[in-house]
Amino acid sequence: MIHLHDKTFEPFISSEEIDFAIKNLAKQMDDDFFEDTPVFVGVLNGSFMVLSDLMKQYRGMCEVSFVKLASYEGTQTTNNIKQLIGINENLEGKTIVIVEDIIDTGNTIEELRAIFKEKNVKHLKIATLFFKPEAYKKDIKIDYVGIRIPNKFIVGYGLDYDGLGRNLPDVYQLAE
Repeated sequence: MIHLHDKTFEPFISSEEIDFAIKNLAKQMDDDFFEDTPVFVGVLNGSFMVLSDLMKQYRGMCEVSFVKLASYEGTQTTNNIKQLIGINENLEGKTIVIVEDIIDTGNTIEELRAIFKEKNVKHLKIATLFFKPEAYKKDIKIDYVGIRIPNKFIVGYGLDYDGLGRNLPDVYQLAE
C-alpha cells in the first residue's frame, strides 16, 4: 500500500509486467514500420516513461516529439481538453504514432486526431500502454495496446494523482 495525498493505493501491475508489455509493443511497431521512419509523439506528462522505455526497445529509425494536453483534475476526467504545447515541426507526409500512457474516455485521442489531421500526415497510429475498454467512448481505433485494465484509477509509471506517483516503477490502483 502507498498513500498519496488523501488516498490509498494498492499494488496492481508490476514493473516486470510493464516491461513485457512495452517489449511487445516495440516488436509490433518494428514489424509494422520496417520500411518507414515514424515520428513517435508522446503525450505529456504521463507518457514520458512509456515513450522512453519504448524507444529503448524500438529497433527502427524514428523521430521523437511531444505534445502536452490536459484533461484530468484529481481522479476525474474533466472532459475539457486544452492544448498546452503543440508540435512545431512539419509533419506533412509522415507516419505519426501517438504514444499515450493510458486511454480511458478517448477525449484526448479525439482532440489529437483532429490536431494531426490538420497537419496532413501520411498515417496516424495510436499506441497506449494502458487501455480501459469499459470507459472508452469513441469510435477511434487504438492500434497498439499494451495492457487492458478495468475502469479503475491508477498511479505509477508516469501516471499521477494530483502530481504524485509518476516516478513509481510499478502501477497501483485506488484502494476500495
